[in-house]
Amino acid sequence: MAAAPVARPVAGLDGIEKSYHGNPVLRGVSLTLGAGRVHVLAGENGAGKSTLIKILTGVERADRGAVLLDGEPVALAGPRDAGDRGLAVVHQELSLVPELTVADNILLGREPRRRTGRLDRRRARTLAVEALARIGADLDPDARIASLGTGRRQLVEIARALAGRPRLLVLDEPTAALSGEEANLLLGTVEDLRAEGLALLYISHRMEEIARIADDVTVLRDGIVADSMTRAEMTEDRIVTSMVGRPVRDLYRRERSPDQRASEGTAAGRPRLRVRGLRSADVRPASFELRAGEVLGVAGIVGAGRSELGRLIAGADRPDGGTVEVDGAPVDLRGVRGPLAAGIVMLPESRKEQGLFPWLSIADNVCAGTPRGRRAFGRTSPADARAAARPLTESMRVKATGLAQPVGELSGGNQQKVLLARCLARDPSVLVLDEPTRGVDIGAKADIYTLVGEVTRRGVAVLLISSELPEVLGLSDRVLVMRRGEVAAELSGAAMTEENVIRHATGGTAARALPSEVNS
Repeated sequence: MAAAPVARPVAGLDGIEKSYHGNPVLRGVSLTLGAGRVHVLAGENGAGKSTLIKILTGVERADRGAVLLDGEPVALAGPRDAGDRGLAVVHQELSLVPELTVADNILLGREPRRRTGRLDRRRARTLAVEALARIGADLDPDARIASLGTGRRQLVEIARALAGRPRLLVLDEPTAALSGEEANLLLGTVEDLRAEGLALLYISHRMEEIARIADDVTVLRDGIVADSMTRAEMTEDRIVTSMVGRPVRDLYRRERSPDQRASEGTAAGRPRLRVRGLRSADVRPASFELRAGEVLGVAGIVGAGRSELGRLIAGADRPDGGTVEVDGAPVDLRGVRGPLAAGIVMLPESRKEQGLFPWLSIADNVCAGTPRGRRAFGRTSPADARAAARPLTESMRVKATGLAQPVGELSGGNQQKVLLARCLARDPSVLVLDEPTRGVDIGAKADIYTLVGEVTRRGVAVLLISSELPEVLGLSDRVLVMRRGEVAAELSGAAMTEENVIRHATGGTAARALPSEVNS
């Protein structure tokens, strides 16, 4: 149940304006953050959310407008001043010191000292354990940060923010790197902190999170407040429409060509992709077919072998056995060149580690490894690359200062669009999408879903691997459910329900299970 409205404002912003090099980023933004309430700030990447957080926490100064504490305007001298006044923030980009322990990081900058000035390690460890217990994190305070995964590092960052006993806690996409179980734990912590009277500003684009914890929602679009609502006024359609600036009646609706509609529910036509007995150490023999213009979803819990199956098909990993055919022709699976030559293109799970070159321009990233932008004898130039990349980036609605901008400077959603543009530059026959909307906002999701519809209408076969059940069920014509490395079920038609996916993914017999078990 949502907390009752509390009249006392803890912090707020009044008429905030901010520009960079004459380009307005925030235009007259105002909001109020009350004690014992969770205020969700939503908006597409590039809407101005990060800049607003920086101004609220003293990292940046506004050109106009005021930061308010207890209803009064204040001039923050910097982040330390904001922290001293009870304003704490957990940014998306982690700022932990890898070589220090969990306890050292939690108390960094406010270490307890003995009378002699020496560090009181016993007291520091006790305080760190208390901070971790407050968020229910089962972590060894003596473990080095370098030994932890991204999700656990995020929990340490949150514990560090809470160790200062703030009055306002700002959480910027805190669950982006967490598993379903960790995210569920964090949301429970947010609810507990609200009950304690803490004011929280929570930045998220995940509708299920907003629906669970939001007392108030402010939606930013292009630097202005597009909408503001209380929990009683909040609906998913209203939030999404405010974020993207256009009605989104059915986010997953996919228009099919007349030929596709005529062949729905039939086995007409030769399969575009045929997989037979494909196996590895992580994947048991898998066999299935995928027709042109069809979307085949792959669902399952973490560790089920979904990504591993996609990597085998795309040649990123070498299989122990089995075959893959595209349009009836066998594919050489000894590396990525064989699948690429056959028209199999994969969008990898991690765009930063497996896909993009952050120091290169948008145009260079789009054209990398493709024939786009090349003249005779393979010669190319920045101008050639930009000309070749422009139609693809425009179709993907990439927001950037220009195609010469380094891709590392873009938001996560726009980086994903650049990587998808490169996939399209290869003119695929089979497109393997591994977590295509992970870490992107709702507007970018809508654009990616539109792309799926466009490529299937052109006859591209799409293998969609995703942890988001509504996404898999909404976009797919059929769904493969994987469990412990094997295809446990193939669902179609009326059998494509969340209950059935969860039942097969977990090996249970009950009709329902915790959604977090599948969405992790």
